[in-house]
Amino acid sequence: MIFLRPTTWADALDAMAEQPGAVPIAGGTALMVGFNFGQPTPPALLDLTAVTELDDWHRDNGTVHIGAGVTYSRVISELAGVCPALAIASRTVGSPQIRNRATVAGNLGTASPAGDAHPALLATGAVVEAASVRGTRLIDIDAFFLGVKRNALAPDELIRSVRVPARPGPQQFAKVGTRNAMVIAVCSVAVALDPTNRTVGTGIGSAAPTPRRSPDAEALGAELPWGGGELDPALVDRFGSLVAAAASPIDDVRGTAAYRQHALAVMARRALRWTWASLDGESG
Repeated sequence: MIFLRPTTWADALDAMAEQPGAVPIAGGTALMVGFNFGQPTPPALLDLTAVTELDDWHRDNGTVHIGAGVTYSRVISELAGVCPALAIASRTVGSPQIRNRATVAGNLGTASPAGDAHPALLATGAVVEAASVRGTRLIDIDAFFLGVKRNALAPDELIRSVRVPARPGPQQFAKVGTRNAMVIAVCSVAVALDPTNRTVGTGIGSAAPTPRRSPDAEALGAELPWGGGELDPALVDRFGSLVAAAASPIDDVRGTAAYRQHALAVMARRALRWTWASLDGESG
């Protein structure tokens, strides 16, 4: 196996052009587990840990640009105010040691249906910045996931950053696991409210071949009492049912399809109530 360790972003892109299909590694928290379980080693490994250009984040015109080297620990400590759903999801990732190494971009590159960052990115309408020696392109998060552990990156492309709209309102993330920590999600849900545009964003994880949104549940945003007031319990129930209906789960070692759909409905109802309660507090 060829091991490449560029020290600049330009060198990293050149290396990918010379070795298309090389597997990038930053935290390595998913990749090395796969190696330990006997997955085939790639022909080339591209270590990005020395590319310091990837280690920063910044805000620009209401968008948070999160570099591909920014770890979950930093998302939690530095971005909870502007990307709350992503920060909440980040707190559920592995252990402190894993969060100190793993990155949101690495989660995207792996494209696992159970990736903890994915529902929050879907609910907030994130955009993936991909680059190669051919140039840079932006991929809407809805178009990024192509199948189980398959993404829209070309063989010579790397993720430069993830662009997340700064929060316009309350956001939440909820996850069910077989235990309380260091666990792959049985299923997960994110909800994001935008009181200015009067819209609701959703994200569903670990309940379909790819992470996905629930457009039908989001359409209920038009029926929410944005001018003030409590949520109609019947509307909350419909929201939960529509989120669950958007999933297409399977039975596996972590849970049954029926349990996943039930849990999604419960978590979606709770997340909507939590965000709505926070919205009342903010407007007050």
